[in-house]
Amino acid sequence: MQARPTAQPPVASRLPVRVQINGRARDLWVEPRRTLLDALRLDCGLTGTKRGCDHGNCGACTILLDGRAVYACLTLAVACDDCAVTTIEGLGRPGELDPLQEAFAEHDAFQCGYCTPGQIMAAKALLEANPHPTAEEIRVGLSGNLCRCGAYQRIVEATQAACRPAAPENGGDTHA
Repeated sequence: MQARPTAQPPVASRLPVRVQINGRARDLWVEPRRTLLDALRLDCGLTGTKRGCDHGNCGACTILLDGRAVYACLTLAVACDDCAVTTIEGLGRPGELDPLQEAFAEHDAFQCGYCTPGQIMAAKALLEANPHPTAEEIRVGLSGNLCRCGAYQRIVEATQAACRPAAPENGGDTHA
């Protein structure tokens, strides 16, 4: 009987990927199988994007990829070459929260907080596509993001509160 080899197979070659992460160009060298989630958390130190199920079922890893909400656990980092990635760390400015982050805090739209970054990023994409969604449209738009604590109603309320103000109907004259 022949002994099995004990040496590990060689590591897959790494490929260069240039990504705009939160407005900053980043040059990464990643294995072809590395997920964007792992690249963000492990290679870039951006731990706001959470690892949940690793199967695209929970939404904890939701980020914006060229403005679209995607699950970072299902997205290969090599597929993001020349793309813009926005994570929860990319919202707001130092000392100034994004209006959506403020609304989540004001409406207590979290309990344990684990799903909150993914919920906020999904809500951000929803509000970019539809600045004034109904409560039902918010529920549908965020249906891919699970909250085990059950803060769904407060998440909907926070998302509604963060909606951009409607433009005046009379062409901008507020003294009509």
